[in-house]
Amino acid sequence: MLIPRYYFADDFSDFYETFLKSPHEEKVFPKGSFLWSPGEPFTRVFYLQSGIAQTLVQHENGAQKIQSFHGAGTIFPVPHRLEFKIEQSIVTRALLDVKAFSFAKSDFLAMMDASPALCRRIINWYAAYVNLLIYEGAHQEYNPSFLKLCNLLYLFCQNSKDHSPGVIDLTQENIADILTISRVNAARGLLRLRDEGIIIPHRKWMEVVNFSKLASYCSQETLLPEDCG
Repeated sequence: MLIPRYYFADDFSDFYETFLKSPHEEKVFPKGSFLWSPGEPFTRVFYLQSGIAQTLVQHENGAQKIQSFHGAGTIFPVPHRLEFKIEQSIVTRALLDVKAFSFAKSDFLAMMDASPALCRRIINWYAAYVNLLIYEGAHQEYNPSFLKLCNLLYLFCQNSKDHSPGVIDLTQENIADILTISRVNAARGLLRLRDEGIIIPHRKWMEVVNFSKLASYCSQETLLPEDCG
């Protein structure tokens, strides 16, 4: 049984040869740069070969919500044939230098038309992404800040970019922007977890050193079956 994830990688690695043979440009995005300009509609599809990218949704009041992270072996934005207004508020930024194949959206859609296997993978990817959105909107939204924080750290322990158990590459600011809570509440929750010996915070990352105690604070909806009490 699957649980939500914020980090997407290797979802399309086995399609590398297909992508390589299809019309594309090779791009390098330096750390901190955008894969497309803010406010620009989705016209390109990127297959990440290396690096990490972060996707944010920008609110008209200036706030931003970190929605997901993307690593090697995945594509973003995942194409479809509709145009949604809010897509113009979505931006993706390189957290590390990103090397990617860049496809015209029309060319990628043509690949999908020619490959039922790729279409099935796209459907599964969207199922995972929608699952994350439902989890955030229908579950996390109603949790107090500390529970949101514990749930988030648990999920990152289960799915992190380097697969190192307990190592979470999130800053206090990242956490606030993912959970849409104040930095004060994020800091307060992290301090409690530190004082209880659950995490060891570092400047730009943290380490979970007592996973079972962290899991004991999480909601049942978040936990894997083997971690449910």
